[in-house]
Amino acid sequence: MNNRNLAIDIFRGLTMTLMVFVNEFWKVFNVPHWLEHYATLEDGMGLSDIVFPMFLFAMGMSIPYALERRIAKGYSTESTLKHIFGRTLALLVMGAFICNQESRPMEGNRAIWVFFMIVGFFLVWNQYPKDWKPARWLKYAGALLLCGLAVFYRSADGELFQGLWWGILGQIGWMYLFCAIAFLLCREKKWILPLMWLAICLMNLSVVPMRDGSELIGPNILADLGSALQLGVGYGPVMGLAGMMLTLADWQLKEWPVAKRIGLGFAAAAVLLILGMATHTGWIVSKNLGTLPWCLFVAAISVALYTILRFLERKGWTAWFKPLTPAGIATLTVYMIPYLFIALWVAVGPTPAPWLTGWVGVAKCALMAAVYIACAWGLTKVGIKLKI
Repeated sequence: MNNRNLAIDIFRGLTMTLMVFVNEFWKVFNVPHWLEHYATLEDGMGLSDIVFPMFLFAMGMSIPYALERRIAKGYSTESTLKHIFGRTLALLVMGAFICNQESRPMEGNRAIWVFFMIVGFFLVWNQYPKDWKPARWLKYAGALLLCGLAVFYRSADGELFQGLWWGILGQIGWMYLFCAIAFLLCREKKWILPLMWLAICLMNLSVVPMRDGSELIGPNILADLGSALQLGVGYGPVMGLAGMMLTLADWQLKEWPVAKRIGLGFAAAAVLLILGMATHTGWIVSKNLGTLPWCLFVAAISVALYTILRFLERKGWTAWFKPLTPAGIATLTVYMIPYLFIALWVAVGPTPAPWLTGWVGVAKCALMAAVYIACAWGLTKVGIKLKI
């Protein structure tokens, strides 16, 4: 398990590139609807609606590689659990800070607060050289900085720093915790994972409103368990476990001829598509509601895309990925770079230029995504890279 799966890196890089791209839409006007988020009760999904679940899918694909690599290196179960909880805590903390910064007044010192928030993240979670003595003190300094920002925080309404919602990073953290623990518990009995995935799919169907607004079953023990485990309606583990099962299937079939593996990958995508269409008769496609058809359609897209990327990897046709390399291997760094630009945006004045409309605005968003990736590349070259 020491070799990286380049197809997963490409998949993750593409997903993060799309994420920072669509996150720029709020600064422009009249973006084509198919690129945006669909409304809660609008039956369908735009490009923006598939990015986050695809990232959860990529996270699920990576978990078996990461944990098996630790086990192969001789790390104990206790050490691995500590590592899992540490990563989860880091994502929850960063998620909470990012959510609170969104509630700060647009004027005044918000730009300064956001800037030092990002500085604190990099001080605490930078990938410092091994055994570099100053790293310890820089981590302490970053922790103190974040504590100070939290203590002196005030929202636009004068509220103190609080847990609003966990945000994108926090949701990733909870899903990572669930999927990583599930893998460890089922490592010797991997057949349990598909049953777990099916159970969560059924939980989703039982609690998410149907087309007519009714619930198939309503509140039940599965829904209560999902809430207790911070799983919500279950769309996160549906995507994460699906990615994990794809990796396990990839390992299981590694001796198969490439043509058969490619065919099986597309067949799996077709099955997910058919399941999505079947559940779509009772439930709409909605990201905001977290409906199962939405999950299954995105999972079908993800499996098909990974199958294509795996084929390209085996053929050696992946040189085109090089410009996106930072987004694939320095993913968290790329995600944080836009917040530095947000700080600059707020300091200058948050008024989008009126000519940034339609496809001109979309092109501007694509350019900014390229800028963020280039900035992350530059930071990694001088030893600055977020690593949790």
